Amino acid sequence: MTHRLFNAYCRAVLAHPVLWLVLLVLICGVAATQARNFKIDASADSMVLENDKALEYYRKVSKQYGGSDFLIITYSPKDKPLFQQSSLDHLQSLQQSLKDVDRVSSVYSMLDVPLLFSPQVEFSDLANEYRTLTSEGVDLSLAEKEFTDENPLYEDLLVSDDGNTTALLVSFERDQKYYDLLYKRNDLRDLERNGELDEQGQQALEDATRAFSDYSSQIQQRTAGEIDQVREIMDSYRDDANLFLGGVPMITTDLVRFIRSDLKVFGVGVLVFLILTLFVIFRRPRWVIVPLACCGVTVLAVTGWLGWMDWKVSVISSNYISLLLIITMSITIHLTVRFRELHEENPDASQTWLIRETAAHMMRPSIYMILTTMVGFSSLVISGIRPVIDFGWMMTLGLGVSLIVCFLVFPALLAPLSAGAPRQGRDISRELTLAFAGFTERHRPILLFVALAVIIASLWGVSRLTVENRFIDYFQKDTEIYQGMVQIDRKLGGTTPLDIVIDAPKATIAQKAALNQPATGWDGDSVEDSPSDPFASDAMADSTDEDAGSADPFADSDPFASDSADPFVDSDPFASDAGADPFASTPKKAEPNPLKGSYWFTPARLGQLVDIQDYLEALPETGKVLSIATTYEVAEKLNGRPLSYVQLMLLASFIPDDLRKQLVKPYLSDDGNQVRISVRVIDSDKNLNRNELLAKIRTDLQNDFGLRPEQVHLTGAMVLYNNMLQSLFDSQIKTLGYVFAAILFMLLILFRSIPVALISMVPSLISASLVLGLMGWIGLPLDLMTITITAITIGIAVDDTIHYIHRFHEELPKDNDYVATMKRCHGSIGKAMYYTSLTIIAGFSILALSSFNPTVYFGLLTGLAMLVALLSNLTLLPALLITVKPKLRAG
Repeated sequence: MTHRLFNAYCRAVLAHPVLWLVLLVLICGVAATQARNFKIDASADSMVLENDKALEYYRKVSKQYGGSDFLIITYSPKDKPLFQQSSLDHLQSLQQSLKDVDRVSSVYSMLDVPLLFSPQVEFSDLANEYRTLTSEGVDLSLAEKEFTDENPLYEDLLVSDDGNTTALLVSFERDQKYYDLLYKRNDLRDLERNGELDEQGQQALEDATRAFSDYSSQIQQRTAGEIDQVREIMDSYRDDANLFLGGVPMITTDLVRFIRSDLKVFGVGVLVFLILTLFVIFRRPRWVIVPLACCGVTVLAVTGWLGWMDWKVSVISSNYISLLLIITMSITIHLTVRFRELHEENPDASQTWLIRETAAHMMRPSIYMILTTMVGFSSLVISGIRPVIDFGWMMTLGLGVSLIVCFLVFPALLAPLSAGAPRQGRDISRELTLAFAGFTERHRPILLFVALAVIIASLWGVSRLTVENRFIDYFQKDTEIYQGMVQIDRKLGGTTPLDIVIDAPKATIAQKAALNQPATGWDGDSVEDSPSDPFASDAMADSTDEDAGSADPFADSDPFASDSADPFVDSDPFASDAGADPFASTPKKAEPNPLKGSYWFTPARLGQLVDIQDYLEALPETGKVLSIATTYEVAEKLNGRPLSYVQLMLLASFIPDDLRKQLVKPYLSDDGNQVRISVRVIDSDKNLNRNELLAKIRTDLQNDFGLRPEQVHLTGAMVLYNNMLQSLFDSQIKTLGYVFAAILFMLLILFRSIPVALISMVPSLISASLVLGLMGWIGLPLDLMTITITAITIGIAVDDTIHYIHRFHEELPKDNDYVATMKRCHGSIGKAMYYTSLTIIAGFSILALSSFNPTVYFGLLTGLAMLVALLSNLTLLPALLITVKPKLRAG
């Protein structure tokens, strides 16, 4: 900073401290009004790549095959079998109670599905009235066998293998306004990505985004109330059954509650810790009040800005308050320690002179300290993931505000006060830092050797790092989200959805499938002219396809078309008109068969799909697999022999609409030239590697089943999250070079010495590499939050290095003795480094109180990195300076 600018700063602030305090109070008042608009985002839409082409394809598939959001309740009776009349009566009572919840349109369970094998029905009777578990005279032992062994549509889906756990699915009325706003926003985003929006279109996008955001906040509050009603009902039934709640609205609602809780815990926890720390270190009220004022103004100003800009806080950025408090406190501690040092050296100096000299000594390193930290956080902006991008911008903005506030509030509050008497008494912290200086002087070769060994070991650990995203591991074991997901994962076929969409070969789509059939198989006439109608019955009104659902209660609807969706439990297995019985017996007339001439709806091709489904089910990482092949197997089982092509065509034409919606539409396109296989992956499998599994499935389908690459499409939440993690990993690895180069460039400007700049990077690089290496050693995978540790650690850890070398530069000319200079620096700036580092370490450790495990890992690992950085700055850094003896020139 030039003397002219610094003098202008002193004249503006020191000459008019009261004016600045009044101005800051006004700013805080305005910020407080805007902070009321502060919002929280827990959407699945915020957890994927914004420009991922797989997302566009996923939305297309979801739109074609249908799906909706709903709650799922797992039900396991206590001390008695599920297939006992008293248990079924209790289940039915719970089902009826849930129908009274606000906006609930339907509640479906195992009580509503048709019994096909208990006893087995005739193939031609499917259109007639059939029995359910609520019918009179049902043989429960046969029914149990059907649900657990004989019917592939039900086993491991509606009832667990052990026959003692089932699920209820609670569907809510569709909020059309929500989806209208959503589709409008998404359409405008697509136009923006394609460069087709003019200025008026950009304004329309901003308006649509804000309208959707505002309405989504209203939906959050309404949904939270509905979830509370469901939980109250569940509590009244827990005496006789173990119940766990899961699904779209619950996970979203609980995530929002986790974020709110984290914000309170982090804010209050860090605040209490800072007050205690400041009092223990400085033991004077002013040195508690001034730093806290700096922290409070910074947090309030940034929060008000976020509210005004409508930037929502996610689980990724929920720790921004604690980070701002920690970093702001670090600046104020450096200022405070320097002020007290000057006061000890100049006990008769005026308050104005002490403030001016403190600012003169600390402003330059503080600016570079903030700039280097900004570099670390700004590297997150290129991740392509909205909450990570917002987190990067939030912290970059917050750091700038923190610097400005500290150099305004600190002098403005101190200027009206008297300097008082300098501190007296024993300085234990100085003795501790001087002990590090003595250790460094005596064991410098050992330090250098240990540093080299740590680097080698860290690189070995880094080579063992994996990138994984087990959603189930994000939550602590006592949370309902975790317990519900474990129940579904282990007993009801898995949680994480994966869709495999297979197209017909392009060259054969236009061909008629009849060309490949036996001459006796199809006569070319319309199926409605067939004299043998296995489902002949009275006519019924045609139904539309708009109500198409999914036979898989955990199938993959569109969690990313909705900002309130959960990517792991999506779609109504028995979707139908609100309140209707999806298996009501309503026979129908034959209709023109749209599957005539289709590619996949033939015995040979369905047999190929059966083989593919068997392969997928045999994979250790997969749970329940459903496709049109499952329906084909059930039909063959009911028929007692393989179906002919004629029987398939008749089945397609005469199957009742309700069964068609459950058994055909979710897995076969209208023209029969595309199939969808719904796979659920066991998320709790510790050996699961998503990237490898996806690659294996894609390769095996091509090599073992003769499918071409352009035919096979893997989509679903698993693919989107895997793409997000892989992209984040690649972007962070690439940005490490950018972070290193940018910080190195700043250090070159500051110190004007290549050796000094390179030495300055060593402590932060060691701390970052050691933490990553440790994660590799213990097998802790990188996830959405821990993957950002490196860039952030390098940015923060270099702060103390800058302060130390800046003081080393000031002290060295006194005697040009590197060892003596080290001791003087350890006795002065070393104390500030010790105080600030302990504050940062403890502050990050408070994140361990989070209910969100990635935040816990992030806090503990970053705190560890800061501890390593402190030890490196007090030992390795001076050892390198003494060994290399670089020339230090003024910047």
